[in-house]
Amino acid sequence: MSVDIKEFNECEDILDIKNFLNSIIHGDCLEVMKKLPDKCVDLVITSPPYNLLNSTGNGLKKNTRCGKWKNAAIKDGYKNYDDNMPYDEYVKWQKACLAEMYRLIKDGGAIFYNNKNRVQGGLLQDRGEIVRGLPLRQVIIWKRSGAINFNSGYFLPTTEQIYMICDKNFKLIKGANKYTDVWEITQELKNPHPAPFPEALIDRILSSAGGQIVLDPFAGSGTTGVSARKFNRDFILIEKSEEYCRMAKARLDGYEWRDANNFEPCQFEIGFEHE
Repeated sequence: MSVDIKEFNECEDILDIKNFLNSIIHGDCLEVMKKLPDKCVDLVITSPPYNLLNSTGNGLKKNTRCGKWKNAAIKDGYKNYDDNMPYDEYVKWQKACLAEMYRLIKDGGAIFYNNKNRVQGGLLQDRGEIVRGLPLRQVIIWKRSGAINFNSGYFLPTTEQIYMICDKNFKLIKGANKYTDVWEITQELKNPHPAPFPEALIDRILSSAGGQIVLDPFAGSGTTGVSARKFNRDFILIEKSEEYCRMAKARLDGYEWRDANNFEPCQFEIGFEHE
């Protein structure tokens, strides 16, 4: 079934959530979420930009053409977003986004919020500051198989955090508590988006948490939607970049995105469960 891209500026108040199931909403996530009704989704699974270009020297070097960053898509940054906010503004923005996400989850719902602690100017930027005040249930450590280390003064970074923010009535699916709070899942290596979720990470969450409607406010290339389909869940994706909306639609329609400058996708021969 083909996925629709809906333009937020053409939408009025989104009162009937059924009109937006299994679709991509092109718009600013905070503005879109403010239009959604209270308690309308079961799960939120998302990963915002990490503010990597706001750096005192040990962050990402934009437009690097040599060294270990030269083949990394993220070196060129995101479309429609420079990922470089003053730290206080970034925290304020993300706290506002999370407040809306929490308003949107139903009784028994949960938010799985992926972000990454950073050290800048000798000070810890603890993303726990962003989730403070919300009912945090657990912090899951996502251990990737590797990363890029361009600085000889640092050990190779391989971990990120997934903050599990839950309504008091949230419970895991029976048997899911066998997983530990450290998830060793390889990062996505073949997706043209600069910072994609690996499908296996979303699969782990959806195999562990019930609920029919899944929201991803920072949808990127649409991996949350791809995984939701495998688990027969409904999804709502929100994405600010038109190009990423088209990328997500191509994947969800069963095509492979091969050319970021060409919005005509090529047929995906082995199905959308694989990259």
